[in-house]
Amino acid sequence: MKEKGTRLISLDALRGATIAAMILVNFPGSWDSVFPPLLHAHWNGITPTDFIFPFFLFIVGVSIALAYSKSLSNGLPKRDLYKKTLIRGVKIFVLGVVLGMIPQFDFADIRVAGVLQRISIVFVVCSFLFLQSGWRSQVFVMTFILIGYWLTMVLIPDPVTGEVMLEPGDNVAAWIDLRLLPGKMWNGNWDPEGIYSTLPAVATGILGMLAGKLLLSDKDKIEKAAHLMVMGFALTLLGLFWSLFFPLNKNLWTSSYVLVTAGVAFGFLGAFYYWVDVKGNRWGTKPWIIFGSNAITVYVLADVLSLLFYVWLFDDASLSAHFMEVATDAGMMPELASMVFATMFVAVNFVPAYLLYQRRIFIKL
Repeated sequence: MKEKGTRLISLDALRGATIAAMILVNFPGSWDSVFPPLLHAHWNGITPTDFIFPFFLFIVGVSIALAYSKSLSNGLPKRDLYKKTLIRGVKIFVLGVVLGMIPQFDFADIRVAGVLQRISIVFVVCSFLFLQSGWRSQVFVMTFILIGYWLTMVLIPDPVTGEVMLEPGDNVAAWIDLRLLPGKMWNGNWDPEGIYSTLPAVATGILGMLAGKLLLSDKDKIEKAAHLMVMGFALTLLGLFWSLFFPLNKNLWTSSYVLVTAGVAFGFLGAFYYWVDVKGNRWGTKPWIIFGSNAITVYVLADVLSLLFYVWLFDDASLSAHFMEVATDAGMMPELASMVFATMFVAVNFVPAYLLYQRRIFIKL
């Protein structure tokens, strides 16, 4: 039975949980006191935090397949979808650039790359690809990207050093970004959301579209859930094997990293889909659905609200610093105090998300 016309609660919940997790790891009480799983891997390797961003891009891909299939079946012309996609992509990109300028708004030192900017590019490219091709072509494009990216990164020497390197700032991706990416870099001479590493990020979105295609198929619901989890297991194993030759690395968004994170996302989506949409177990999903209903808006609000909690000073210290001082003086472990503050900040961001949801306001940028 096809899912057309039926909203997937599991996807909404997974999107919301991902946004909540993104806020949790981005806004600790103190960056000097954070539990290791809540930090990104310094370079090679992977932590739970490293799954969050690719999960969101994967969900973007799933949403493209579901929403655009519905629009096309309702007779909406492709040219209208192209126009809406491009306009929305530009809005998200510009918003990301503006957020990156907070709070100084130094126009002479703008960072063009960023999280929202990468989301916008993946959204536009994957949307156009979905409208222009079938799933076989999408598999081909994804495979070409992953293999091509791998070969260029491990075979082409860094033009500066003359050696094949995969070190921070010393690799082909950093060399390309240094010459083509306008504005400042996140880490001086390289950027984790740079131009070249956005190519494999598109592959993450394509894998999400393929998951969406499966959800739209005529297969039985239990069979769909099983296929999602089996495909997830297979992709994870393939990614882990590939990591022996091309290490897991979020900053470079390596091909092995794409497969491992997308594989786990397939598994989570399959499990959520089975538990929520197949079995009807919706208890506890409402907070995540509320977060997910205005995902990008909540992400933006978190950056704006961070001014109050992290930037503006009260008695010569920020609210986060005051909290950390009070909590640690009371005997709380610094890492625990930092996580508690981050959890409170997630709860603060839930308030506007809840108000928007209650008023049935869903902001589409």
